[in-house]
Amino acid sequence: MTAEPRPRKPRQRGASRPGNAPQPADPTRDVAFDILCGVVEHRRMLENSLSRSATEHDAPARDRAAAHRLAAATLRHMGTLRTVLEPFLRKEPPEPVRVALMMGCAQLLFLETPPHAAVGTTVSLLRRRKLAPFAGLANAVLRKVADKGPALLEGLDEARLDIPAWLWSSWSTLGKGVPRAIARGISQEAPLDLTLRPGATAPEGGEALPNGSIRLPAGTRVTELPGYEDGAFWVQDAAATLPARLLNAQPGEFVADLCAAPGGKTAQLAATGANVTAVEQNANRLTRLRENIDRLSYPVEIVQADAATWAPKAPLDAILLDAPCSATGTARRHPDVLWVKRPRDLTALTAGQDRLLAAAKAMLKPGGRLIYAVCSLQEEEGPARARAALALGLEPSPFTAEELPFLPEAITPEGWLRTHPGMWADVGGMDGFFVARFTVPKA
Repeated sequence: MTAEPRPRKPRQRGASRPGNAPQPADPTRDVAFDILCGVVEHRRMLENSLSRSATEHDAPARDRAAAHRLAAATLRHMGTLRTVLEPFLRKEPPEPVRVALMMGCAQLLFLETPPHAAVGTTVSLLRRRKLAPFAGLANAVLRKVADKGPALLEGLDEARLDIPAWLWSSWSTLGKGVPRAIARGISQEAPLDLTLRPGATAPEGGEALPNGSIRLPAGTRVTELPGYEDGAFWVQDAAATLPARLLNAQPGEFVADLCAAPGGKTAQLAATGANVTAVEQNANRLTRLRENIDRLSYPVEIVQADAATWAPKAPLDAILLDAPCSATGTARRHPDVLWVKRPRDLTALTAGQDRLLAAAKAMLKPGGRLIYAVCSLQEEEGPARARAALALGLEPSPFTAEELPFLPEAITPEGWLRTHPGMWADVGGMDGFFVARFTVPKA
C-alpha cells in the first residue's frame, strides 16, 4: 500500500527565504549602528542618537556603554576604515551598508573582537535592518579583512586619514607637528578624570595628575566608585579644571558661571567659598547641572536664562564664561565632533561668543575679573575672540608660569592658555582648551 503524501504546509511570506529568518536581538550593535548613521548621514551628535536609540531598543546600561564604545572607536578611525574597505568594494554601497562594514572592520582591527563574532553580528545586523541583499557582501568583505588583519594598516598614514582635511589644516597654526600629536591623542579612548571635593579620599587605583585630578582607566564606571553617591568627586577632564583654577575665586566673592552645565566648573568655584550663581539656558543641560550640584550639596544659586541677556542683582567680582563652541578640543571623548562640525558652523558660534563677552563685561564691577574659555582648537573661537574682547575695552591679565608650574608649555606668548590632546601623552592626554583672562578697567 502506497503511503499518502503529506500535505505541504503553506509557506509564510518571506519565512524561508534566505536572509529573512528572524535574527537574534543585539542592542549593542543596533544602538551603535543608529549612532553612526546619525553622524554620517544626518550630522547628528552621538549623545543625541544614543539616548533615542537606547530607549527604542530597550538597551540596558551595559549595552549602552558597549554601543558607545563601538561607535566611538569607529568614528576615531573612520578615515582609516574607509580606506581599508575601499579595495574590497567594486562599487559604492549604500551609506548604511558602509556604516555596518566600518563597524565590523573596527571590531576586527581596533577592538580585538573574535572574527566569527565581528562577521556574524554584522551580517545579522544587516538582515535586521532590511539590508539582507548586502549580507553576502558583508560576509565576504569582513572575512577578507579578518584574514589579512593588521597588515591592512601597514603603510597607511592613519593620523592624517582620521582627521578631516579642514581641521588638519586649521590645527597647523598651532605649531609644527601639533596636528599629528592631536590626532594621536584622539585615536585613543580617553581615561576618566575626577576632581576631588576638598578633603575627600581618592578612589583606589587612581593616578594623581600634576594639576590634582585623579585619573582612572578608560571604561571606569564612575557611578560604581565608592564615594560617588556621597559627592566626594565629580567627573572633569584635567584640562577642564584649569579655567576655574585661573579665575582664582576668593571666599565671599560674588561669582557667576555662565553657560554652566554640566557643573564641574561651578563645583570648583563653590568649593572656594565664593557666592556662586550658575546660569544655564538649555533645559536638558540645566537638569544635569541641578543633579550634579545636588549630589555635591554645594550652595549654588541656579538660574535658567540666556547668559547674553541675564543680569545679576549687583555687579560681580568675577565671571567664568565657558562659551558654547565647536568643541573640537573634546574629540578624544566625543569623536563625532570631527565628522559633524563644518567650517561654516563657526560663523554663528563666534557671533554668539562675542555677544556673551560683551554681556559678561557689563555684569562686572570695575576691576572685576573675567575668564573666557572654549573647549575648541579653532583659531576663530580662541585667539580671535580674545582679540575681540580687547576691542571691547577689556584689559588683558596674562597667565604666568608660576600659576601653572605643571603646564608651562601651554602658555602662549600673549599670556593665554592653549591645551590640546597631544599634551601629557605619556599619561593619557587631555582635552583641548583655549583660556584667556581679562579685567574690567577701573574708573
